Amino acid sequence: MPVVSVGMPLGPGCSTCGYCGPLGERSNAETSFKKAGLIASQLSCEVYQKMIYRGWRRSGTYCYVPDLRRSCCPQYTIRLDAIAFKPSRSQRKLINRWNHFIMQGHTSETSDTLLQQGISSIPLPIRPSKSEGNASKRDPPKFSLSTSIHAAESDFISPNATVRHKFEVTLEPSTYSEEKYALYTLYQRQIHHDPHNTPEDFKRFLVKSPLINEPIPYRASAPDYLPSQYGSFHQMYRLDGELIAVGVIDILPECVSSVYFMYDPKHDKYSLGKLSALREASLAREIHDAGAINMTSLAMGFYIHSCPKMKYKGGYSPSYLADPEEFTWFPLADCVPQLEKFRYAAFAHPEHSLEGPQDPGEGPPASVSEELLNEVMVIYSMQQGAISIIPINSSHRWNDEYNREEIISCVDALGAELSREVIFR
Repeated sequence: MPVVSVGMPLGPGCSTCGYCGPLGERSNAETSFKKAGLIASQLSCEVYQKMIYRGWRRSGTYCYVPDLRRSCCPQYTIRLDAIAFKPSRSQRKLINRWNHFIMQGHTSETSDTLLQQGISSIPLPIRPSKSEGNASKRDPPKFSLSTSIHAAESDFISPNATVRHKFEVTLEPSTYSEEKYALYTLYQRQIHHDPHNTPEDFKRFLVKSPLINEPIPYRASAPDYLPSQYGSFHQMYRLDGELIAVGVIDILPECVSSVYFMYDPKHDKYSLGKLSALREASLAREIHDAGAINMTSLAMGFYIHSCPKMKYKGGYSPSYLADPEEFTWFPLADCVPQLEKFRYAAFAHPEHSLEGPQDPGEGPPASVSEELLNEVMVIYSMQQGAISIIPINSSHRWNDEYNREEIISCVDALGAELSREVIFR
């Protein structure tokens, strides 16, 4: 039985900005605008996939779409082609550095204890020689992201291997635990200078999800470490049994979507955030290679060209930005000249781009045809599990001017196809 997507429409809004203020602070003025929102009771993974590709994101069960034209720091939807992705030299070095730490430890950890055990060195996983057979120095061994990303994990290491640390990565449903909450508060306090977080804040932001789990249609049996369902997950990173990082991700029919990443700051020098993006790109590729062939991308959230801490996403290639008006995809490299020149860049229609930091004000009001409104449904009643629906322009909410504006804004932001697939309440 197909999953029914249900949500309450919200209209435009604005808030302070967390991207252009001082470290750990938000902007003084409300300069971050949203076109519309949706408080989702439940969503099919396919519907949310389509929402992401129209510029939407979720924070818990609250879904929203930024208004790039008005916002101080325009947020462009970015996706990485996980099938074509080849890690750069610096990204390969990040992986190798972490693997070396797991296998051999810090330099300071190569202690007399190991020598006393008769271990002069701890071997890393065997890699092909740079000049093996007829290969030349110009023909280096092929780098495999999935092989390298798993090379130091305890489940992938030979039981007879001697390693300095035990590193485990597991995938589990999006659930609450005191251990996760403790890591979250540590991360927020030390990295974002935000000491005010309750368990309910954590649950609302990173545990609750409107996504309904659905089976992944692998064409053959997939390895046990790959997920069997689409939905919301926590990717758990453990070092010698201690939880050191959590990646909050949504696994959708066409992409792995990065929601949030938190880590223990004492491991900051290993760039765990960048490593998590490499791991998530690998996960998308591995799901694809196991037979779920529609899985091709890593949705990396928003790319904010004016924010240095968000520009790192451009280092993963080939990446694409969604045009903020037509939601067609453009190579990031082709977008950069416009992003450098304009505060708001429209890639499909460059003539719509805007210079200057000032808010141009509200654009033309959103409009939706009467024909479409007749096809957008709202819950009329629920009795014994049965839902009765009616066209939204026939509901009592439509008679209220404020509710009507919220509905029109949400329908316009979702687009015709998605608006027909979501039942409003």
